[in-house]
Amino acid sequence: MLKSKKLLKLKEINHGFFNKNGGVSKGIYKSLNCGIGSKDNKKNIKKNLRIIKDKICKKSKEIFLVKQIHSNKFIFISEKTKITNRSKKVDAIITDKKNFPIAILTADCVPILIYDNKRKMIAAIHSGWKGAYNGIVKKVLKFMFKKGCVSKNITVAIGPSISRNSYEVQKDFKNKFIKKDRRSLIYFKNSNKKIYFDLPNYVKTQVKLLKIKNIDFLNKDTFIKKNNFFSARQAITSGHDDYGRNISIIMIN
Repeated sequence: MLKSKKLLKLKEINHGFFNKNGGVSKGIYKSLNCGIGSKDNKKNIKKNLRIIKDKICKKSKEIFLVKQIHSNKFIFISEKTKITNRSKKVDAIITDKKNFPIAILTADCVPILIYDNKRKMIAAIHSGWKGAYNGIVKKVLKFMFKKGCVSKNITVAIGPSISRNSYEVQKDFKNKFIKKDRRSLIYFKNSNKKIYFDLPNYVKTQVKLLKIKNIDFLNKDTFIKKNNFFSARQAITSGHDDYGRNISIIMIN
């Protein structure tokens, strides 16, 4: 598990960016696979989620997860919200509930954890390229501003994801981003007649554009095997038909 040094300073929350280590799953899912949508044994996934929950908060009943669809949609959960776990198709969760762990799953996409230490509000975002392109980070933060959060009080931790050196894309992918904003050129590089995209720094810039200065960037490439994260691209490269998911979680104590 990795922790953001900046979020660690804020004692009223608990959080973590988890990799493969510390679970019960076997085979290609070894060992801490939290991917409910994967083909892994469901009992093992539930045990893994319990392991995570107990590390964050033993009081809470379960971790709140959603059905991620690579969108720019989010859900806000207040004290009054009554909702069944994983019933919503969104890619971000915002809440001000205490002892209510929220989490997102990734396997190369960017996990983002957010906390406003005055408004006491948290968010967890799953941002693949589609979510990033369609402004999920901006949408979540602007909603938090409407709810009373302020840029100077917000800390954003950008967790491990696939880096530019590992994220090969096609020319039409690049053109799509450039057509939307020519300034996006800086997130692409050409090497040996291949094009590579810097997704985590693209996301980081979206945060900075909202005048948030307190940003922690956990620069770990999920594609590189020695970093020991689940990676969709690594699974494809290895000829597997499925892959585990890493979990990133945050909770107000």
